[in-house]
Amino acid sequence: MAGYTREVARRIFAQEFRESNMTFKDGDDQYAPQYLLTPTGAKVNRVLIVGTLIEKDDIGTESEYWRGRVTDPTGSFLIYAGQYQPEAAQVLAECETPVFVAVVGKPSTYTTAEGDIITSVRPESLYVVDGQTRDLWVIETAKRTLERIKALDSNSPDIQKAKEYYNQEPGHYYSMVSQALRSLNETY
Repeated sequence: MAGYTREVARRIFAQEFRESNMTFKDGDDQYAPQYLLTPTGAKVNRVLIVGTLIEKDDIGTESEYWRGRVTDPTGSFLIYAGQYQPEAAQVLAECETPVFVAVVGKPSTYTTAEGDIITSVRPESLYVVDGQTRDLWVIETAKRTLERIKALDSNSPDIQKAKEYYNQEPGHYYSMVSQALRSLNETY
C-alpha cells in the first residue's frame, strides 16, 4: 500500500484516557482512521501505556478472550486481547500479576445499555518491562500532557473541538500530572 504510515502512539495517563469518549473518523471512506479526542486535545489513533498489570481474566466463552487492568499513578486502563491480538493474548495468559507491562494499542469505546461509555485499549503489542521503564514513561507522559495543556490556548481545530466537547478546566489536568510525578518521589 503506497504512502501508508503508521500513526504515532500517544502517551496518555489513565485518568485522561478514561475521561475521553469523543471518537471520530478522518474522512468518509470505510478505511479512514478512527480517532479518540482527549480533553487536552490529543488526537489518538494509537496509544502507548506503561503500568502495572494488576489483574487479568479470561472472559471468553468459546475461545480465549483476555481482559486486563493496567494501572498508572492516575488510574487504570482496561485492555482486551483475543484471537485478533494473539501475541498480546499470549502474554496475558502466561504472565503473573502484578507485573509492569508496556502496551501499544488502539483506543476503543463501548456504550453500555445504560448509556455509559467505557474506553479501553486493544493491544497491538504487550511486553513485560521493568520499573525503570515505567518511571521513564511517567516522566515522558507528564511532559507530553503539559505540552498539550499549554497548547489549549491555540486555535487548532482539534483543540477547539476538545474544549467545546469536554469543557474541562486545565487545572484538572495540571493536578493529574502533579499526582503522577509525586508518585515517583514516593517510590524512591
